[in-house]
Amino acid sequence: MMQRKLGCKPAKTLPNQPRLSGLRMMARKAPDRLIRDHIDPAPLMLGNDQLGNCTSVGIANHLRATAALGGYQIDICTGDAVRFYSESTGYNPAVPGSDQGGVEVDVLSVASRNGYALDTGWAYTPLWGTTDPQDRNALALITAGMGAVYLGVQLTQADQSAGLWDTSQPGENIPWGGHCLLLWDYTGLADDDTVTLLTWGMLQKATWRWLKARVTEAHGLIWLQLTLPSGLYPTGDDVQRLKFNNELFNH
Repeated sequence: MMQRKLGCKPAKTLPNQPRLSGLRMMARKAPDRLIRDHIDPAPLMLGNDQLGNCTSVGIANHLRATAALGGYQIDICTGDAVRFYSESTGYNPAVPGSDQGGVEVDVLSVASRNGYALDTGWAYTPLWGTTDPQDRNALALITAGMGAVYLGVQLTQADQSAGLWDTSQPGENIPWGGHCLLLWDYTGLADDDTVTLLTWGMLQKATWRWLKARVTEAHGLIWLQLTLPSGLYPTGDDVQRLKFNNELFNH
């Protein structure tokens, strides 16, 4: 069985935390379905089988998913993800017990202030904002418009199984722990419709019903340094508002 580590601490809210609710794109009705079977987001494990660095890996795989939408890819190695995990959480491989996971908004804060640096010499800096994790239309809009949703979920023992993640599975009521993963696409917006999640270097199918039961926080990220993906990627006033909200938060 594949080794998988968790590492997403409980959600929290920071003063002046950027929010997506004021963006014009968030007032739309989301596409009824978003099928991306023809695009490979190429998620990587990046050490999440050995460390609780999922909050760092989620950002790295968001970069890669966004690049894939633009028709190219970004080379990210395990060392990049572990280094940012250390920078954003205080993990130190020389200190036993320091692998304690991360708080998503704290990790996003570090990325937006300092960038996500790679061994290649590039550093990518996201603009980010938070939305209501129970607003399915908002989650779908972020998936379609920003490439993927950066999610915090509380997994149960049932989610250790292979195959479709759904509720009412054996182990459903036994907590496993917090995890950061990405929402990539969806077949529809009903409870029974399936979504694709990017986690542990693979594409995992789940139902919206499962996501509603598990999700604890949801954030959107955009990367102004990347070639714009096709579709609904934010431009104009929405980008300016995100910039303003991030600057207000960071200062």
